Amino acid sequence: MAGKIRVLIVDDAAVVREALSSILASDPQIEVMATAGDPFIAAARMKEQIPDVITLDVEMPRMDGLTFLKKIMTQHPIPVVMCSSLTAQGSETALRALEYGAVDIITKPQLGTKQFLEESRVRICDAVKAAAQARLRPTGRPSLTVAPKLTADAVLEKGSSRALVQTTEKVVVVGASTGGTEALREFLLQFPADAPGIVIVQHMPENFTAAFARRLDGLCRLSVKEAADGDSVIRGRALIAPGNRHTLLKRSGARYYVEIKDGPLVSRHRPSVDVLFRSAARYAGKNAIGVIMTGMGDDGARGMKEMKEAGAATLAQDEATCVVYGMPKEAVKAGGVDLSLPLDQLAARVLQLER
Repeated sequence: MAGKIRVLIVDDAAVVREALSSILASDPQIEVMATAGDPFIAAARMKEQIPDVITLDVEMPRMDGLTFLKKIMTQHPIPVVMCSSLTAQGSETALRALEYGAVDIITKPQLGTKQFLEESRVRICDAVKAAAQARLRPTGRPSLTVAPKLTADAVLEKGSSRALVQTTEKVVVVGASTGGTEALREFLLQFPADAPGIVIVQHMPENFTAAFARRLDGLCRLSVKEAADGDSVIRGRALIAPGNRHTLLKRSGARYYVEIKDGPLVSRHRPSVDVLFRSAARYAGKNAIGVIMTGMGDDGARGMKEMKEAGAATLAQDEATCVVYGMPKEAVKAGGVDLSLPLDQLAARVLQLER
């Protein structure tokens, strides 16, 4: 079992513990160390052995997930992935958990088609692997590989942007994953109310993106909303791609707008950064500014290279400020990044490029 990621599953529902155990055990890089029905049992398990990652239910009797998370982060920081049901209350609580130090959110496994269950397995296992690489974890675990995956060709074929460069209006496209919710908050807080239009893919389950957008909208000077099909990309507005749907930037004349569509997982994700970036390369070309942030894997690396080849300006969050330096690293390796900057300098650079 040496080298495997040891996971402690904490959930009051036996059926969820069983489902998560089965899903995680199917991955050869993961070991389910133990399960616990509540935080008190979990604490006892942790006295016997410290896990590499904890999956933690949001709502539990005796002690809720947020309270236990706070105790973990103050007493013995361990990467925590919140496991939430698809409810409005659960979404808000899970988002608060990210602010308190949780690494990611997954939705509780549900019965469905074979494809649905396989996609859930991919998302859950990838979230645990990403958490194991998060910066609060002790270093030393070897880098984890990512299985073969579909490219943006599955949603949008590669095309030319040469006929669509007449407008001077700039548009910003952003991709982020693990650690991205807090990175995006810091990034967007630096923009003025008349900032250029922004479209964001943050890897996050459906139903959570709407709550995330509302939370950012209450903090930022620019307007933030979950993207809906046909929404215009305009100055002073940031659109968050809805969970479990691909989001593409499109253009009609001088007007940019988004298209929301279904499709397979691309680069193991839906929404996919590669899909958004490819659409920006095709429909915005040199009028686009691409930003890739913290996250595991390589979603966005190909799309960012296509953006650069189309004449767009491309930026990456630097290694020192990433929770997981995966996506930016792969984009740099692919030759798609003009400049890597600390998180707190990205927005200022975007505004310089826009001017």
